Amino acid sequence: MGQLSRIGVAIDSDLLDRFDALIARKGYTNRSEAFRDLIRDELVEKASERPDSPVVGTVTLVYDHHVRLLGEKLTEIQHEAYHHVLSTLHVHLDHDHCLEVLVLRGKAAAVRKIADTLISTKGVKHGRLTITTTGAEL
Repeated sequence: MGQLSRIGVAIDSDLLDRFDALIARKGYTNRSEAFRDLIRDELVEKASERPDSPVVGTVTLVYDHHVRLLGEKLTEIQHEAYHHVLSTLHVHLDHDHCLEVLVLRGKAAAVRKIADTLISTKGVKHGRLTITTTGAEL
């Protein structure tokens, strides 16, 4: 962390009470760290919107493993993007359903394209991409 700067912020009392309750539930011990996290979150989100921004992402997929050739299709997509796929986790949820979590790394546009391809594959019931920073810019 760099040099600290103090700022003053005027906030409606009711809004501040709600914010204090929120950060207490989340376990923050002070407002400053909660404000810093809110600012970082916004900066990470804006940076990830730039196609060339370096990001790390997780893709979560839920699918029916009985769908014909679905496992093979998902594996093929991952092999085609092997240089972006850092890790995968496969969980058997029940007799029919699997959860797969992939960790991807690369430029935001490439990570989003891989995620979109996986999520839109026929037989995937639900998928979500969560993007974060590599940490270098914070």
